[in-house]
Amino acid sequence: MSSINIGVIGAGTISEFHLNAYKANPEAVIYAICDQNAERARGKAELYGAAKVYTDYRELLADPNVHAVSVCTWNDSHAEISIAALRAGKQVLVEKPMTKTVEEALRVQEAVEQTGNVLQVGFVRRFATNVTVAKTFIEQGELGDIYYAKASLLRRLGNPGGWFADKTRSGGGPLIDLGVHMIDLCWYLMGKPKVHSIKGHTYDKLGNRAHIQNINQYKAADWSPDVNTVEDLANALIRFENGASLFVDASFTLHAKKNEIRAVLYGDNGGVEVEPELLFVSEKHNTLLNITPEIQHRTFDFENAFQREIDHFVMCAKTGRKPISPVEDGTEIMKMLCGVYASAESGKEIVYE
Repeated sequence: MSSINIGVIGAGTISEFHLNAYKANPEAVIYAICDQNAERARGKAELYGAAKVYTDYRELLADPNVHAVSVCTWNDSHAEISIAALRAGKQVLVEKPMTKTVEEALRVQEAVEQTGNVLQVGFVRRFATNVTVAKTFIEQGELGDIYYAKASLLRRLGNPGGWFADKTRSGGGPLIDLGVHMIDLCWYLMGKPKVHSIKGHTYDKLGNRAHIQNINQYKAADWSPDVNTVEDLANALIRFENGASLFVDASFTLHAKKNEIRAVLYGDNGGVEVEPELLFVSEKHNTLLNITPEIQHRTFDFENAFQREIDHFVMCAKTGRKPISPVEDGTEIMKMLCGVYASAESGKEIVYE
């Protein structure tokens, strides 16, 4: 087919990045919008020229003119909708996290295997220029054996509230919302080693800090000062079967001077700082070198990365090619996220056989 018809399920904030990228792709047609809020669905359909509007995702999936879907709903419905879409013959791009639990992830993976349809997980940072350049250098052996990585995504005042702060819908707080990106970024660049063990901690000390004034902060559409059942901060040490380890921390709120993002990998031949800006560390002729690449985006450029992610999905949906962020990776990341929460709750290290 020369173009594919796209249905977007969930018309909240994240859907706009999907819709803008589909609009810019000449091989994609924004055909249908679905949201439980009919007014919001109609508004997005008018804005992006979608022919159909639905308030029930099942009706959208029953439409034979829909070829592929983006699942942009709350986390608690990702598995249900993705499985239904696969079984309805649609190609699927599902926002991260792929599911809320490992059990759900395995059911989604089974549906992919049974149907043979494409499912791409929304690990958008894999498509950022700084990550793709780092990946190329790593694959050419510039870092050697990567044995340690550190990643942080810390917000000082950034609890979005609403469904993000409701564990029944989100599955957790900053770990599953922000930490998922940092874990995946490092794990992907490390060569996706299998998990051996996880020791994690979560903290609930500050709440949503609704009393703070004189500073702007993003709030979800359903924000309420009375709803917050997720952690403020999570950290973990993840060890892999190949002996490498990853330390990660993520927060919605923290008594910190400023927001912080950092992702660094260390190998026996060199190192790379992916965030906040791409920088390679090496040594030549008995001298240490900090090497700055001349590229367009040395830090994460959200819109550029999203466009590349959507373009990749459209190509995979048209050709049946396996995406670079396949269902198996979504399952392994859920194993890590759930392992951190399980370790924090039990106070024990989680060891995988």
